[in-house]
Amino acid sequence: MTDLTPITALGGSAPRIARFADMTLSENAGLALASLSMPRGAAPPAPFGLALPGPGRLVAAPPYGAFWMGPDSWMVSGEGLAETDFAAALAAEASGARITEQTDGFAAFDIAGPEAGIAALLERLVNLRPEAVAPGCGTRTGFEHMSVFILRPAPGRVTLLGMRSAAASVWHGLETTLGRL
Repeated sequence: MTDLTPITALGGSAPRIARFADMTLSENAGLALASLSMPRGAAPPAPFGLALPGPGRLVAAPPYGAFWMGPDSWMVSGEGLAETDFAAALAAEASGARITEQTDGFAAFDIAGPEAGIAALLERLVNLRPEAVAPGCGTRTGFEHMSVFILRPAPGRVTLLGMRSAAASVWHGLETTLGRL
């Protein structure tokens, strides 16, 4: 018989957590993701009451959030909603939008700690100006040999979204860098 036991992106039965002094790195297996694209010239919707952000920005109204991915294109998230049909819920909120389920295509990793520690971490992780990774910002960038989204929902917090197939590599890079702070 087939074993259909769910596992996290890192292969565990529960999300992985690691602590480094006053910083915490955790796998976020509960984050639901769906991309939302609008036809050229169409007014963007306000799914779940979110005013979809412009370039380099993100918005959050827990449990929902969204960040800009390109012209007329956003990624919408739902914290703790990975086990639901998030794309269908988003489609009901965004008439005329093109919705694609993304939850299982990405692995999410949250880092929490004092703002000074987050700033020091970001200096070592990505080659971006500090204002590009300030709270309220979200952008795609290179990390190690991969492409990731860096999201700053609030001071003292950063989330990296990487391809699920590279989850172990993203975790290793984060763990190594945090261990050197």
